[in-house]
Amino acid sequence: MTADENELRELRSSVREFMEAKSPEEAVRKLMESEPRFDPAVWSQAADQLRLPGLAIPEEYGGDGFGLVELGVVLEEMGRALFCAPFFATVLLAAQALLASGDKQACARFLPDIASGRTTATLAVAEDHGSWDPAMVSARAVPDGDGGWTVRGRKCFVIDGTTADLIIVVARTVAGPTLFAVQRDAVGLSAEPMETLDATRAMARLTLDAVPATLVGSEGAGGRIMARVLDIASVGLAAEQAGGARRCLETSADYARVRHQFGRPIGSFQAVKHKCADMLVQVELAEAASREAARLADENSPDFPVAAAVAHACCSRAYMTAAMENIQVHGGIGFTWEHSAHLYFRRAKSSQLLFGGPAVYHERLLDRLGI
Repeated sequence: MTADENELRELRSSVREFMEAKSPEEAVRKLMESEPRFDPAVWSQAADQLRLPGLAIPEEYGGDGFGLVELGVVLEEMGRALFCAPFFATVLLAAQALLASGDKQACARFLPDIASGRTTATLAVAEDHGSWDPAMVSARAVPDGDGGWTVRGRKCFVIDGTTADLIIVVARTVAGPTLFAVQRDAVGLSAEPMETLDATRAMARLTLDAVPATLVGSEGAGGRIMARVLDIASVGLAAEQAGGARRCLETSADYARVRHQFGRPIGSFQAVKHKCADMLVQVELAEAASREAARLADENSPDFPVAAAVAHACCSRAYMTAAMENIQVHGGIGFTWEHSAHLYFRRAKSSQLLFGGPAVYHERLLDRLGI
């Protein structure tokens, strides 16, 4: 299912209105210091009123069957508002991993509750080294003798890892990297929050000590599945980054109009004009790259993997540029804890590093290009 331009505008308007009401700066700051780092009531409203968790889940599993284009609109607005919720981990990571696995039984078991918002989920890949490359995974899974599996190992940088009801874990078997489903209340599973640069995106360290798990997909298919998931998640992250960058540009332009020095708005000075113009170029390019990648994904184009890598690189650079220039335009006040500029800078930096950082995603682009 694909929405037309009018429907996309209505979707953006509805989500923005919801974000302005439920995710103002005061709410974001409060949630940053709370546990869990999201409001369950707001999450329920997002699911019940806007049906956001099920937007891109196929109709056969209780979703609305839309694609990455529509999901990109939602993520741009969430990035713009620094929305604190388990949306990214649940919808972009766990749900997409289930779909990419091709395991219809697992999808039928887990996706309907994810689509309704009753289940939150996440994907646990990275370990102490922080790499999302399944070839680097050292966590082990072995048969338990009763037709199931047990997993041992440690996972780090697991988004919403302390609150997710369902955890899709990448662990190694004799066949290679493989996906497993682990329930929050499983025996032997423990989670502790990690203190990271960006407090608006909760991360956790998981310890799995012979934890009962269910095989998802086929043994040894983790590499293929993760390649697909990282492409989709990179485009979703790019949309979120583009939304945050746009907000930094808007904030800078608004401030440049009202802040006066030497009897005139600072926006009339050439240096500030240049900063805002450079930000605009970066933001427009980021939006174009992320939206084109989403379109190619929905068309199942063979060019999608390359477009996804380009969008990730382009939007990471644009968000970092916009976040830094936003601080500069605001001057002294922009460096303070009380101002929102540092919240966007922290999100920009953490997003840039989320799937491995510039060196890794540029290498991924070369790989997608066959170089």
